[in-house]
Amino acid sequence: MIDLQKIDKSWTLFLDRDGVINQETVGSYITRWEDFRFYEGVLDALKIFSEKFGRIFIVTNQRGVSKRLMTEQDLKDIHFNMLGMIEANGGRIDKIYYCIDMESESPNRKPNPGMGLQAKKDFPEIDFERSLMIGNTMNDMIFGKKLGGYTFFISSNRPAPALPDATTDAVFTSLKDISELMIQ
Repeated sequence: MIDLQKIDKSWTLFLDRDGVINQETVGSYITRWEDFRFYEGVLDALKIFSEKFGRIFIVTNQRGVSKRLMTEQDLKDIHFNMLGMIEANGGRIDKIYYCIDMESESPNRKPNPGMGLQAKKDFPEIDFERSLMIGNTMNDMIFGKKLGGYTFFISSNRPAPALPDATTDAVFTSLKDISELMIQ
């Protein structure tokens, strides 16, 4: 595992959204801001991450748009409000990448690395060997490894993989737990 206290501004953080930043019901979708609920401690964790990491991105599959459960504008409204609360609490997200494609083969749909490659195109200073992906699915872990980075699994609402695991470097219960290790 990486030494979290050695992370500096040369590092990039990739975060999944549902089940990591906000509460998620497996098999369901957050389709409007009124249903969005931050996990306890997430806003404080994001503030700490903002002080440590050079870049922070959200990479999220959002198939609910293609399923017509919500519009792309609904998704943008959720993200606008979420970013406002993160920034009001002293945190930051540099950019949100999302994939609304239905097809699992889409290059941008995790576990495929398209959203990470787009981030590198937009922010050429990203060094994937100094990147950390935090997610709550094995697709998130595979995405992070395809980029060449480290991966942390959040066991918020899905069973964690047994370690050692080829795609998962560590398991935590929350972003708060990770952030607290960074400031010890």
